[in-house]
Formats: sequence, structure tokens, C-alpha cells
Amino acid sequence: MLRVELTTQLLRIRTLVALACLAAVPVFAGLATMSSAGHRYNNQSGLFGPSPYSALNHAMASLQFIAPPLLPIVVASLASAIGSADRDWGTLRYLYVTPVSRARLLAGKLGAVAVVTAAANLCVLVAGLLIGLALFGWHPFHIIGAPDLNAGDATARVLAASGYTLLCMLSIAAIAFALGLLLPRGAEALGTAVTFVVVAGILNGQPALHTVAVMLPVHYWQSWTHLFDPTATAALGTGTVCQIATIVLATGVAVLVLLRRDPAA
Repeated sequence: MLRVELTTQLLRIRTLVALACLAAVPVFAGLATMSSAGHRYNNQSGLFGPSPYSALNHAMASLQFIAPPLLPIVVASLASAIGSADRDWGTLRYLYVTPVSRARLLAGKLGAVAVVTAAANLCVLVAGLLIGLALFGWHPFHIIGAPDLNAGDATARVLAASGYTLLCMLSIAAIAFALGLLLPRGAEALGTAVTFVVVAGILNGQPALHTVAVMLPVHYWQSWTHLFDPTATAALGTGTVCQIATIVLATGVAVLVLLRRDPAA
């Protein structure tokens, strides 16, 4: 079932276009900043300022730039399609006529969601690294206001940031997948998931609503940037727990929907 889901979803034109768009963002960003190679870009701070210093700098800046909200929207689109496609096509009930149990179907779909989410994240990172390598070269990771990171430290922080971002995207993928199974049409699932991302982002930007925002997974999506901030300490524990709790809750809803509801409902 996993092979069938991946073949069906990854080879769709819509999926390939979405992944290509993700990869295009770091490429265009690199071309826009190539004139500042080896120097700080427009006196900006954070990860954007030192992005022209090295390939790793550019990859991390691209990840921060694209994560809210383009990457979650693309991930939600792919995950909701996996959850709703069989019902939209009218083939879900027929799958149960063949020797395909609901548990096996669910496992295949969840595996496909995980794979396409990882593919979306890799598109950003690999494109950022390749265009960064071509335009800026392979140099030590530069942090404004702090010494450059050595190879081991930079690698560890980049892997931690990438893994944490993947976990965050899995949380919105799980929500979109559950909505794809729950709602009548895939378009409704995607619209609801995108609305959730946008509204949660707005709530997260309102200091008066901080007590509400901290309960949403979106609030912690950019916590990894503190790994490269010399004036702050990265506290990823709370964010990790929140993302895992969201994944477990959304997956539980998906299990209940698929195992208990009429497949064509």
C-alpha cells in the first residue's frame, strides 16, 4: 500500500509542481543575494544577514524564509490529498472489496504522508545547499556577533534544525491528513488546514493572545532559529512535545475516522 500511495501521489503533476516551487525559492533567493557573496546582506540580522557567507548559511536562511507559511501549505496540500484522494475518486470502498484491511490502508497512507513531508523539507534544504554551494562556496557557518561555527558544531546544529522542522511539518501534515479523511472533499480539507495555519500565525503574532498561541503547534515552528542566535538559548523541548502531541492526536482522529466510518461517507 505504501508503494501504491507513493506512486499515486508523488508522480502527480500537482505534487511535482509543488515540490519544484519549494526548490525554486532558495534558488531565486540565492540569485537575489549573490552580489553580496562573502558579505552581510543589506545589514540584516538573524539568519538572513549572513546568508551569502556560505552554502549552509544560505540553506538555513532559506528554511527560515520558506517555513512560514509556504512550506506548511504545500505539506498540508500533499497530506490532505493522500487522506481524501481515494474517496474523491470513488475508489475507497472498492479497496475494501479486495484483500486490503483498513489498518493496512491507514498504515500505507500514514507512511506516504511521512515520506512526502520529508521530501518537501529536503527540496528546500537540498536546493538551498546546491545553489549556495554554486554561488557562495563551502565556508564556515557565519553568525553575526559571534565566532564562526566549526564543521562539527555547524553540522550538529543544521541537523537539529532540519529534524525539528521536519517534526513541525509532520504535525501540520497529520492535521491535514485527518481532515482529508474527515471532511467530504479534499478541497475542503486543504482549505481548513490552510485556514488553521493562517489563523494560528495571526494569533501567534498577537501578544495579547499569547496564552492561546502557546497551545498551538505553529507557535513553536521557528524555535530552531535560536540554535544560531548568539544572544539566545534554543529551547526545543516544549516545541517537540507540542508537535508530538499534535501528531498523536491528529493520527488518533484519523484512525477513528477510517476504522469506524463508512468508507464512502
